[in-house]
Amino acid sequence: MTDEWRGWREAAQAALYGDEGFYRSPLRSPEGPAGHFRTSVHASPLFAAAVARLLTGTARELGTGTVALVDVGAGRGELLTGVLAALAALPERPDVTAYAVEVAARPPGLDPRIEWCAEPPAGVTGLLFANEWLDNVPAEVAEADADGVPRYVQVRTSDGAERLGDAVSGADAAWLERWWPLTAPGERAEIGRTRDAAWARAVGSLAAGLAVAVDYAHVRGARPPFGTLTGFRGGREVRPVPDGSCDLTSHVALDACAAAAGHAGAELTDQRTALRRLGVGGDRPPIGLATTDPAGYVTALAAAGEAAELTARGGLGDFAWLLHRVGPVRPVRPVLPDRG
Repeated sequence: MTDEWRGWREAAQAALYGDEGFYRSPLRSPEGPAGHFRTSVHASPLFAAAVARLLTGTARELGTGTVALVDVGAGRGELLTGVLAALAALPERPDVTAYAVEVAARPPGLDPRIEWCAEPPAGVTGLLFANEWLDNVPAEVAEADADGVPRYVQVRTSDGAERLGDAVSGADAAWLERWWPLTAPGERAEIGRTRDAAWARAVGSLAAGLAVAVDYAHVRGARPPFGTLTGFRGGREVRPVPDGSCDLTSHVALDACAAAAGHAGAELTDQRTALRRLGVGGDRPPIGLATTDPAGYVTALAAAGEAAELTARGGLGDFAWLLHRVGPVRPVRPVLPDRG
């Protein structure tokens, strides 16, 4: 990649999704995203089983026996593989067409039932699930200068050095004012307009059903004062350098995403609550089971440990879930109000 100063959005777009980018080049990341960071999908098959139950419930609410399952940011297809396996164990299950939406090439040996595509299919009915996708949608970074004026942060692609550029203007300035005001010198923000637009397009691809975004997130009134932009490589957090050698990620203003796609039919909650609704509780099995069924007790104890990790405070349980229902399905509690 050329050594030049760019805005963070342009630099991250090339570093992640260019021909030699982190997510596209097999030489950069032959093991896929799982080799660099651990998501709920990788933590336990209980997560995929919960998504399978969510899909089944969505089909029931829609009154149909045939649904689509669209995994946006599918990695190597781990979630879809797990969901299809979990569905096979359910006594009642819909017929499913599975779509993996990913910029990287289809991995060898993937279940042939999974269709591989670069964009979400249009006009489908069912469940669209985006686990840790929006945090990888490149965004501009802004920082307030010594006078408190928000300016675009420019980055040098070779080493991640930064400098302040032009004052933030236009739609970006309006977004900051509404969703993430910068008031003191040195405060930083990731401008979420690109994430808003990406989520609105994803929700709009459904004819009817449920769209779910799962990510580390924040809401207005509780924004991090210096942003969250960082990098990951080999399972460790590293300095964000847009040279294609590491993942680049930042937490998502999911309340802004909800507004962009329309508040009606949207709910914002945490993973702990969402998974408990889907039967992932983390309760330890009764000790008496160790006597009557030792093997069953060990299996149940292991599952309880995995469920506890998925719902843990200070860990995976703090992920936010944005659930957006489309079409003739039951309403949900409203999303957190816009205080702007």
